[in-house]
Amino acid sequence: MRSVEPPEAAHARRGTPITVPVSRVAEAHDQPHAASASAVREAAPARRAFRAPWTLLSRLGTPPLLVALDGLAVVMGVVGMEVVSRQVGLDAPARKTAAFGALLIVLLWQAGLHRSRLSLSILDDLPVLLGRWLAAAAVAVLGQIAWSQTLWQDYVVNWAFLWGAVTTGVAVVVLRAIGYATIRQLRSRGLVQHRTVVVGAGRVGAQVTEILQAHPEYGLHPIGFLDDDPPVFDSILPLPVLGGPQSLTDVLRERRVNNVVVAFSSMKESEMVSVIRTCDRFDCELFVVPRLYELSHVDTAMDAAWGFPLVRLRRATYRSPAWRVKRLLDVLVSGLAILVIAPLLLLLAAAVRLDGGPGILFRQERVGVDGRHFDVLKFRSMRPVDDTESATNWSIAQDDRVSRLGRFLRMTSLDELPQLFNILRGDMSLVGPRPERPYFVDQFRGLYPSYEARHRVPSGLTGWAQVHGLRGDTSIADRARFDNYYIENWSLWLDLKIMLRTVSSVLRGAGR
Repeated sequence: MRSVEPPEAAHARRGTPITVPVSRVAEAHDQPHAASASAVREAAPARRAFRAPWTLLSRLGTPPLLVALDGLAVVMGVVGMEVVSRQVGLDAPARKTAAFGALLIVLLWQAGLHRSRLSLSILDDLPVLLGRWLAAAAVAVLGQIAWSQTLWQDYVVNWAFLWGAVTTGVAVVVLRAIGYATIRQLRSRGLVQHRTVVVGAGRVGAQVTEILQAHPEYGLHPIGFLDDDPPVFDSILPLPVLGGPQSLTDVLRERRVNNVVVAFSSMKESEMVSVIRTCDRFDCELFVVPRLYELSHVDTAMDAAWGFPLVRLRRATYRSPAWRVKRLLDVLVSGLAILVIAPLLLLLAAAVRLDGGPGILFRQERVGVDGRHFDVLKFRSMRPVDDTESATNWSIAQDDRVSRLGRFLRMTSLDELPQLFNILRGDMSLVGPRPERPYFVDQFRGLYPSYEARHRVPSGLTGWAQVHGLRGDTSIADRARFDNYYIENWSLWLDLKIMLRTVSSVLRGAGR
């Protein structure tokens, strides 16, 4: 029989934290809340009292710090340019170097060098930093040449500007190196940490957890696993199992977790997608270990933890700063559109009144963001027998009761213009998944697993599915897939592209 080394001695020799035996894991699986709570209290660092000065830095994160350091580098470049220009007697306005610095910061942001990252290395960033510096310098010099009247005079002035640009570039590299080292030290000392849960207690999940424990410089502090069927190893799991993946929402809320690492789990991938989407409503970062991680190429858009590639999933669309701009544009565009087309709205209202009598607007209950119900407004194209028919009749495209005016309104989508008022009061957005009636939503939820996920954002007057012809009597599965694609890949440019394509479809008469 081989001798068994005590866990405390083994971990002291390896320099890794003391792990939790399998028996503790089983107890935690049977009683997730009680066992995991005690484990979390035991794992809490003794230096908690000293975290207060760094609370603001921990909450703000790395991006604001890097932007501040780059801004300081621009100031240093302006000062350096002013010193040289005065010594050599050349005229080099500070605004030139300041404009160059501002352009450099924008280019660094566009290159992803202001995002939060697990591994911070100035050597890894040097090629991108140099490339963006050359691009900013080229734009600045060409701008000066185009602005100046005498090329020779511009070249003389450029010597002082060149010194300011070089000073800015060097300052960016030096300050970032200092900033990276400072962040790594704060993470290693436990002053800046992010509570993390690992979904999947398999071998890969256990290895990733041990790496994060042994290397706190990544800033992730794992507190436990989520797994319905955790395997039993000859070795021991480093942390308790807090429950199954379905309890992810409760763990995020009750344990103040702000990072999730998805390793391999026994849950089906289709089910895992719906579980992961529960993170959208929480302020947390989501990392995924690729299935074939041994073959994965780690590029600038990925993270890595001690040889393990991690894909950082994009933050939920409505947690991005641009989402606030989307709502502002909704209000401005819908309000302005109502004012501009007011005569047309009055004309259409009069035509509907003359065509079918009283009842110009047609109100119909729809399901919007987070399952909330609201009344969508349309110009009436026919008069249903009762509310039940309106709520359960799938399509009226071939209904004989639709008048000529009604068919024209539906073909040109003019019947949906009153929905601008829905957008103005916040029921809808200009672009988003089209809202559906509660009767059909209840049916589609059971038939199409991804259908419910389309309610993560407000409904839209037009959408990604609609501009691809998915309207009327078309595939619901395709609609859900296109709507979820829109949500996951949302940007202001995508909204603009959808609106332009919508205008094109209306002008071509590609309505219902």
